Amino acid sequence: MNMLRWLILMTAAGLPGLLAPSESHAQQKYPIKPIRFIVPYPPGGSTDYTAREIAPRLAEMWGQQLVIDNRGGAGSLIGHGLAATSVPDGYTLLLGTSTGLSITPALGTKLAYDPQKDFAPIGLIVFAPYMLTLHPSIPASNLQAFIDYAKKQPGKLNYGSSGTSTPNHLGGEMMDIMAGIRTVHVPYKGGGLALTDLIGGQLQFMFSAIPQVLPHVKTGRLRAIAVGHPTRTRAAPDLPPVAETLPGFNNTTWYGLLAPARTPRDIVVRINADLNRVLAQPEFAQRILIQGVEAATTTPEGLGEMIRAEEARWRKVIKGAGIVAEAIR
Repeated sequence: MNMLRWLILMTAAGLPGLLAPSESHAQQKYPIKPIRFIVPYPPGGSTDYTAREIAPRLAEMWGQQLVIDNRGGAGSLIGHGLAATSVPDGYTLLLGTSTGLSITPALGTKLAYDPQKDFAPIGLIVFAPYMLTLHPSIPASNLQAFIDYAKKQPGKLNYGSSGTSTPNHLGGEMMDIMAGIRTVHVPYKGGGLALTDLIGGQLQFMFSAIPQVLPHVKTGRLRAIAVGHPTRTRAAPDLPPVAETLPGFNNTTWYGLLAPARTPRDIVVRINADLNRVLAQPEFAQRILIQGVEAATTTPEGLGEMIRAEEARWRKVIKGAGIVAEAIR
């Protein structure tokens, strides 16, 4: 073998070893520029608050800014659609919600994106449990007593929501189905208007976000009897879950972190690990509890499975209640 051929062979043999450190180094350098963080709701509220608590903590880890991009509208569908069509390079992230990823698809609404094909799930961020509250005139101090009372008055108890197919509404429909009672849903153009009528006695009960109703529970203007989360919550540790009386009941919204589909796997895994580090920080958990949301973690695969399971679960509730997409305003 002449010297030239020997040098060529040795150089070719050494190429994989020469390239591997370079590729690894490139992966380790992510991110190298600011990241857009899409929040599918306007500023204010628990989604925006959660994103703004996460963003600076990840930015500190990565040495790059996460720029919050509030894209509200169409019940979160605009923001979800924008994220789905973004470049899958790791520089667009989405604070996805159960409404945009599971509930609206379960309703059969025509979407500009496929929740199960157009995103790369990264990990769950928080649960946002709902609280079941009654007007004080209702003679019930626990869920079973309320169910017994409702059975004696079919079609006479009213509950409000911030709109058809919202979690407040679906929680009431699910309770009707599982408890064998019949109550009347009254949709409002906002949760605040419904809460005003609940306090005033025009409504008899409602599932609401915990921070929204807790001050009124403390003053005695409302009575809380249960939470919609499957287990007890840090925000209301003394209240039993509805599931203790109605096994399988779950009326909890949630937020997760996602990227556009085809985002490189190594970036997804890296972000998941760093996100879970943020969620494990006691100070972070305490701050988001102010908004009634509780930190929770999953693997990327776990969030993907959750999206699929939640859509199937809500589809059963929606079908059982006879809700159709045309009913939404």
